[in-house]
Amino acid sequence: MSISPEILYGIAVVLMLVGIAGTFLPALPGVPLTFAGMLLFAYAGDFKQVGGWTIAILALLSVLAIALDFIAGLIGTKGAGASKWAMLGAALGTLVGIFFGLPGLILGPFIGAVAGELIANKDLQQATKAGIGAWIGLVVGLAAKVAVTATMFGVLITAWFIQ
Repeated sequence: MSISPEILYGIAVVLMLVGIAGTFLPALPGVPLTFAGMLLFAYAGDFKQVGGWTIAILALLSVLAIALDFIAGLIGTKGAGASKWAMLGAALGTLVGIFFGLPGLILGPFIGAVAGELIANKDLQQATKAGIGAWIGLVVGLAAKVAVTATMFGVLITAWFIQ
């Protein structure tokens, strides 16, 4: 039994839409879902319009987006002179923040970094600085992910119409 290309295209579009949401929400693996949707999109068309080179470029862009997001968070927190406890706190704050909607996603990394730094140093001024650094890293990482994901869509659309 084979699945019709129309159904595969539909599933691919759904994966890409969920991936876009996941780019903004840390609960969903946005970039991998977007890439999976794009790969399925190419497969549905027998890789005729979206070929191997395009898939390779999309895979590299996916890895780049994930790396930039991770690195931005580390640089933001570490750039504020934060301890490893603050970085761990920021990561845990992000995870816990998911369950509190948008306010949790915005405040979670900040509160986690502050709490982690307070455990390590007991200095409120340094803890606040670490929290701000974690939040800035989160915002920069999000911007990088959004930019690279938009580039991925540009590559996919260009490949679709050029070939």
